[in-house]
Amino acid sequence: MTAFAFPPQPQTTLAIRGRAERFPVHRIYCVGRNFAEHAKEMGAEAPKGKPVFFMKPADAALQSADIPYPGATADLHHEVELVVAIGPDVPDTLTADNAGRAIFAYAVGLDLTRRDLQAEAKDKRLPWDTAKGFDASAPLGELVPADEIAPDAATVLRLHVNGELRQQAPLGDMIFSVTDILVALSGLYRLRPGDLIFMGTPSGVAALRRGDRIEAELDGITAYTGRII
Repeated sequence: MTAFAFPPQPQTTLAIRGRAERFPVHRIYCVGRNFAEHAKEMGAEAPKGKPVFFMKPADAALQSADIPYPGATADLHHEVELVVAIGPDVPDTLTADNAGRAIFAYAVGLDLTRRDLQAEAKDKRLPWDTAKGFDASAPLGELVPADEIAPDAATVLRLHVNGELRQQAPLGDMIFSVTDILVALSGLYRLRPGDLIFMGTPSGVAALRRGDRIEAELDGITAYTGRII
């Protein structure tokens, strides 16, 4: 006798550099408009006072080199981002002084966006979950443990598509720092081990097509290479 009416879906897990153990994904949080130039290119104002958050389903995360082009869109966009992974030492109450204890690892990832669906939702003042939270919308590279190396304000976030530089900016250009984001997010949700936080994208977002090769990197720390199929 099983406790389930039918078998549950497999747990989404991610590879960790240098370790056999895998990282179990709990939730995926994303930060919107965290680079002023990206907010400007999207025709929006940069947030003031507090960050803007949205979510993706946990099983949107994948480390496969093959990224399926989603249905229901003709305008899939790339958004390269720093990803922070939350570990088992997350404090019950996060502050500017202890937020760093919550960080288990870092990665580079993509917040893939069905831009046409997002634009339509914005025009109608509707939620744009379908533009952000679809299958395989959060590809990312291997997790790099925070006790081995950590990005700083000078670390460059970069994305090439088919060898062409599309996005590039130092993490110091983020409006809200990693600490700011963790403290603000913990005031809205209880952060748990296994959470992933995509920290926002710089300017230069643009369309992807089937066959495009993507090379994302946190310079000197980690990289991810994928292909749209």
